[in-house]
Amino acid sequence: MEKIMFMPEGSDKPASFYVLEQTKIRGFSYILVTDREEGDAECLILKEKSKSEGEDALYEIVEDEVELQAVSKVFEELLEDVGIEL
Repeated sequence: MEKIMFMPEGSDKPASFYVLEQTKIRGFSYILVTDREEGDAECLILKEKSKSEGEDALYEIVEDEVELQAVSKVFEELLEDVGIEL
């Protein structure tokens, strides 16, 4: 499982997450990340906000309920053995 580092806005300490899956919906890239490599864990769905491919990827947490439900269903289909509770 790929591990990535994030610099949360307003923080000077990086946070690390494991990428469970990624997908593209209507031209937007989404990644499903978790704080632990195995077992039950908290997960987040992040949406890429980068403007061009040459810059570092910029992601934000998906908070809109409609978008969150739609994207979580796609990830559940991609990861047959994973259930996402909102």
